[in-house]
Amino acid sequence: MEKKQMTPQDRRKKRAMKIALGIVLGGLAGYLYYYFIGCDGTCPISSNPIRSILYGSVVGTLLGSAF
Repeated sequence: MEKKQMTPQDRRKKRAMKIALGIVLGGLAGYLYYYFIGCDGTCPISSNPIRSILYGSVVGTLLGSAF
C-alpha cells in the first residue's frame, strides 16, 4: 500500500486547526481558572473573566503552534 503524501494545503489546514484548537481550549482553560480559582479585585488576570480568557487563548495559541 502506498502512503498518501500531504500537500502543502493539507499541511496548512492541519496547522491552522491545531492553532484554532489551542485558542479554544486555552480560552476555556482561562475561563475555568477564573471561575474556580480567580480572586476578587486584586489579581490582574484572574479577577476579570475577559482577561483570563484572553491570556488563556494566547497561551493556547502558543502551545498549539508549538506542536
